Amino acid sequence: MTRTDRQILHIALPSIVSNITVPLLGLIDVSIVGHLGAASYIGAIAVGGMLFNMIYWLFGFLRMGTGGLTAQAYGRHDLQEVTRILLRSLSISLLLALALLLLQYPIRNIAFMCMDTSKEVRQLATLYFHICIWGAPATLGLYGFTGWYIGMQNSRFPMFIAITQNIVNIAASLFFVFVLKMKVEGVALGTLVAQYAGLGMACLLWLAYYRPLRKYLRQKALFDRMEMKRFFQVNRDIFFRTLCLIAVTVFFTSTGAAYGDVVLAVNALLMQLFTLYSYFMDGFAYAGEALTGKYIGAKDNQSLRLTIRHLFKCGIALSLLFTLLYGAGGKSFLGLLTNDTSVISASEEYIYWVLAIPLAGFSAFLLDGICIGATATRVMLRSMLVASASFFLLYYGFHTTLGNHALWMAFIVYLALRGIVQGGILYRMPHTNLHRQV
Repeated sequence: MTRTDRQILHIALPSIVSNITVPLLGLIDVSIVGHLGAASYIGAIAVGGMLFNMIYWLFGFLRMGTGGLTAQAYGRHDLQEVTRILLRSLSISLLLALALLLLQYPIRNIAFMCMDTSKEVRQLATLYFHICIWGAPATLGLYGFTGWYIGMQNSRFPMFIAITQNIVNIAASLFFVFVLKMKVEGVALGTLVAQYAGLGMACLLWLAYYRPLRKYLRQKALFDRMEMKRFFQVNRDIFFRTLCLIAVTVFFTSTGAAYGDVVLAVNALLMQLFTLYSYFMDGFAYAGEALTGKYIGAKDNQSLRLTIRHLFKCGIALSLLFTLLYGAGGKSFLGLLTNDTSVISASEEYIYWVLAIPLAGFSAFLLDGICIGATATRVMLRSMLVASASFFLLYYGFHTTLGNHALWMAFIVYLALRGIVQGGILYRMPHTNLHRQV
């Protein structure tokens, strides 16, 4: 194993562990209310969890933009700017969180207008929402800390934070629900406590390991006009790119529902295979983000070129491994998720699309990370616009003849085009410092 491979894995492996722990927060909540004896409790947690996933997904730019900018400042050994980036990110996170708290009632009303739920589920989901929304400052603040730690080439701290959140969530939720006899509100409070425990851990880790940076906290020009302009330009592109991603994801789910409950269930289960793959590829994308930013900041083009080559070798190897695993055990994996024979039987018609996901999508993940590290976020946005437009055009062009197969075909092409278009644009843009290195 080369030094470059070790650097990649040093960042990728803890990131993969962190990614895998993320869905555990929602799974723990569902598991606890699943033992309370009413399906409405599960429905309320599912609706509330989905709503927060959509809200916080929109603010993912806080993590990505912070990570790329921090990595470049780290590569330049500009500790003053490294510290300023964290403070800018946390300040903007707090302002956005305050906006969410102030607008929580109109946000809730608009969200529930788009959801067809029973009266009981809506009442319980409303209760869950108005408790968990107070976790917005912690959640958005953690986005800033996570991006900053990754930019500092330290993916272990986000892993420690994620593990802390899960442990606290389990303990607090069990205490509130089974000791204090609270129900949905107990689960919501457990989640809320876990979010602030994660933020507290992030702060403690910073104070323990980055204490020397405190001297830069008193420096002027924290909100330097040019640096703030760059910060918002980077995050603006990521924000609009995320909107496109959400549009495709929501359309995929809602359109699958039009083909009936069985097809909807099949699509949902098969997408779990994509999600599992994405947890691993995102780990390598984070490594690409951190290392690309560092080497661009240091103006070390040789190390940058070598890192990108090794990232793609890792990506291809991992994609082939997942293709083989899904080909050999995909149906068995679905059997672990459901015992509904009708769903398992129907999945046989579509599972072959899943085999195309790893090789079609790996370059999109890796190039996303590389572009974030290079702060070439406009490239990400352009490629997403092209890929998203192609997704909708393909589906509407073939859905009358292919049905649900058209949906999967459009999704596979969408994944592939994200990588192809990003690579093509970067190849023609020497000023990004990535010319002929992708």
